[in-house]
Amino acid sequence: MDKFVIRHRKRSAVEEDEWKSEEPIKKCQEDECEVEEEFSQPIPWQKFEAEGLDCDYSLLFDKEEADRLFNQLEEEVVYFTGDKAKIQVYGKSYSVPRKQATYGDEGLMYSFSGVHLQAKPWTPTLEHIRDAVTKATGHTFNFVLINRYKNGHDHIGEHRDDERELDPACPIASVSLGAVRDFIFRHKDARTGSSKRQIEPVKLELAHGSLLLMNYPTNTYWYHSLPVRKKVKTPRINLTFRRIVKNRQKTGIKME
Repeated sequence: MDKFVIRHRKRSAVEEDEWKSEEPIKKCQEDECEVEEEFSQPIPWQKFEAEGLDCDYSLLFDKEEADRLFNQLEEEVVYFTGDKAKIQVYGKSYSVPRKQATYGDEGLMYSFSGVHLQAKPWTPTLEHIRDAVTKATGHTFNFVLINRYKNGHDHIGEHRDDERELDPACPIASVSLGAVRDFIFRHKDARTGSSKRQIEPVKLELAHGSLLLMNYPTNTYWYHSLPVRKKVKTPRINLTFRRIVKNRQKTGIKME
């Protein structure tokens, strides 16, 4: 289940001082510069790799700040109800087994599984988290999909975040707050069909305050899911920050 490659290098005290200075690092010995130097903020990163999978993982917020952000989101976020809380699967409508909300820049909308979700204006807490993600990664985001799981019975099935309106040059940044949950990747060629291949799934545990970057081409080849875990009794909030390209959004859809 857990077959993958991890690369992790923590900076020395000298490197940390260089990162905190006004001048960027100008020299690096051959083969010593790893994933950390690609990012804006000097936090320890782990690299997860498999065939066609490229992810970076780190703790973005300490427990005290993660607790505070979780509680603020519980007060601020307004989740969808009614038809907006359902998805279409093979022509049938099903209730989403979690709560969902979308926030972002004016006029943006995200469409998947037969639903079209218009972005509400950013809240102060969402802006704070978005800016922290941008500072850590160097990428800017104009949209966030929020999923709230009340306990281990709430879940999300296997899917890929490969909608055409997403900017393929921008990773999807997933921030987790609350209960620790298993997050499982499965290669598309290992799922079904006569050409099914023996490719091991990749399982990660997404911690409270963590940030997972799903880089290209991960969502081309790998499905991901958050399966049922009945022993989990506490809630989790997940925020997936994305960059939507306006001229790729579907047209002719009524904006409510």
